[in-house]
Amino acid sequence: MQPFNHNMEYNKIISVTGLPGLFELVSSKNDGALVRSLNDKTTKFVSSRVHNFSHLESIEVYTQDENANLAEVFLAMEKSAETLPDEKEEGSVKSYFEKVFPEMDFDRVYNSDMKKMVRWYLILKGNDVEIKLPTTGTEENEQDEAGDA
Repeated sequence: MQPFNHNMEYNKIISVTGLPGLFELVSSKNDGALVRSLNDKTTKFVSSRVHNFSHLESIEVYTQDENANLAEVFLAMEKSAETLPDEKEEGSVKSYFEKVFPEMDFDRVYNSDMKKMVRWYLILKGNDVEIKLPTTGTEENEQDEAGDA
C-alpha cells in the first residue's frame, strides 16, 4: 500500500484550547469539529462546547504599532539564520525573538506565548506545512484606502 501522502494547508491548521500541539481541521459540525493531530496523526471529534478553536491564520501578535499576523512571525523565523531557542532555557526564547522579530511588543507578549510560537513553528516545519499569510481581501483593502486618499 502507498503511504497516505497528504499536503496540509496552513489555512486549515488550528489550535484547540486544552489540547497540546496543532490540528488540521478535517470537517466542522454544528457541535464541534473533526480534527487530525499534527503530532500523532490521530483523528478525533472535538466538542465546541468544551473547547475553543483558533485558526492559526486568524491569530495576531502584539507589536509596537499595528498587530502582526502570526504567519508574519513564522515567516521571519523561517528567514532568520538564528538557531531556534531551547524553550526550557529562561530568557533564550525572548532574546531569540528580539533578534528575529524585534517589533514584537515584549510587554504584552508573554514568554509562554513565545514558547508556544516556537513549538508550533517546529510542528509546522515537521509536517511540511507551507506558511502563508492570509490573503482574504487584504489587497483590495489597500487599494480602497489608496483610492480614498
